[in-house]
Amino acid sequence: MQYGICSLSLVPVRMAADEISEMVTQLLYGEHFKVLESRKYFSKIRVAYDGCEGWVNNNQIIRIEEAVFERLQTATPAFASDLVSYLETDKKRLIPVLLGSSVASRDLWHHHFDGKVTEGIQDKAHLVETSLYFLGAPQLRGGKSPFGIDSAGLTQMVYKINGHRLLRTAQQQSGQGDALSFIEESEPGDLAFFDNRDGEIDHVGIIMKDNHIIHVHGKVRIDRLDHTGIFNGELGNYTHQLRVIKKLI
Repeated sequence: MQYGICSLSLVPVRMAADEISEMVTQLLYGEHFKVLESRKYFSKIRVAYDGCEGWVNNNQIIRIEEAVFERLQTATPAFASDLVSYLETDKKRLIPVLLGSSVASRDLWHHHFDGKVTEGIQDKAHLVETSLYFLGAPQLRGGKSPFGIDSAGLTQMVYKINGHRLLRTAQQQSGQGDALSFIEESEPGDLAFFDNRDGEIDHVGIIMKDNHIIHVHGKVRIDRLDHTGIFNGELGNYTHQLRVIKKLI
């Protein structure tokens, strides 16, 4: 088995070994992974954090030894908690680091980082506060950053920064936690899941106080939530049909 890590700000992970293939997720700085298959230009990887699989360009990753991978697996998580901050290399070159990037691995390359860091498990009350950093970020399928994100990417990153693990897709996340019978039982930070016409869960958002929800629809936005689903005040109609509410913390 081979192993690797992302030392760039942001790297696309694609469905197939092709630059024009659909992006399924992204690697942020410091994310490590197993290499499942290697080809001349691309490698298939499995992200250590959530098990998501896809193809990355070999020029955009660094291979690491198994011992380093195992050390990263047990290291205390530390995440950049500013929208954008910077690492400085030993050659005085700056690397932009995005919100939610893992900076626990910075010592591997002797990178200096003096930005704001979140470590350990945070109180549930911080979830909504963290989500507001992403407000206005454009919708991007497979995205996980303030410069482009999808609905499950938003919930995963918000929970991750606060020390709680979520899987990568809305469908996968809906299998975590405990279901609630009514919206009135929910608290800010709980997750609401929504399904499409085929009954498949394809959307998720973070419940806020006073029957509001922060989610991704064109951009990260705040809308009303009721027993029917998400009501978009700008459009004057419902955009998503509520399926289930889950409490994970």
